[in-house]
Amino acid sequence: MARPVGILGGTFDPVHHGHLRLALEVYQFCDLAELRLMPLHTPPHRQTPLTSPEHRLQMLRLAVEQVQGLTVDDRELQRADVSFTVDTLRSLREEVGQQPLCLIMGMDAFQTLNTWHQWTSLLDYAHIIVARRPGVKTIIENTEVSDIYTRNITTELTDCHKRKAGFVFDLAITELDISSTHIRELISAKQDVHYLLPDNVISYIEQEDLYHRH
Repeated sequence: MARPVGILGGTFDPVHHGHLRLALEVYQFCDLAELRLMPLHTPPHRQTPLTSPEHRLQMLRLAVEQVQGLTVDDRELQRADVSFTVDTLRSLREEVGQQPLCLIMGMDAFQTLNTWHQWTSLLDYAHIIVARRPGVKTIIENTEVSDIYTRNITTELTDCHKRKAGFVFDLAITELDISSTHIRELISAKQDVHYLLPDNVISYIEQEDLYHRH
């Protein structure tokens, strides 16, 4: 069995070091073949991004161009309507055949998994890697989500390499406390955002005059 392909979705408006460090740590720890950062077109659970798909895609490409293992997948931006993860996983499954897929999400997103479109089908197409803060006990409020978690949880990472889909793997990982919203507010207020996101992304934001109030 080939090493898994990881998928990390988001609006990336803009991409920052919190996204990138999480992606790199999951890529390394889970021994993935690659980790694809996947910008969403119109996310069903979040507000519509402020910037165009083209700008968000270009910022992502700049952010990962020198980083081995991290790639950008723009298939969700090719859709003109709401991005449903299950459709994306179906499309990826057709592409990769029997290669394992790992869908990466934070514990907050996993807690509300039952609100996702065709959510019980997600594990038919991929494993789910749940990134949580170290030392925080996993308590899942929703009974349906808790059942899925309990039935499919594994503590053996090798399980996610041996089978193409179906497991939930809990990964304790320290996330950098950086948010795209805060970055947009700082830029709008003409504050310096160095060290929050890559320099070449900052240059692109300045060049394209993104996130400034006019």
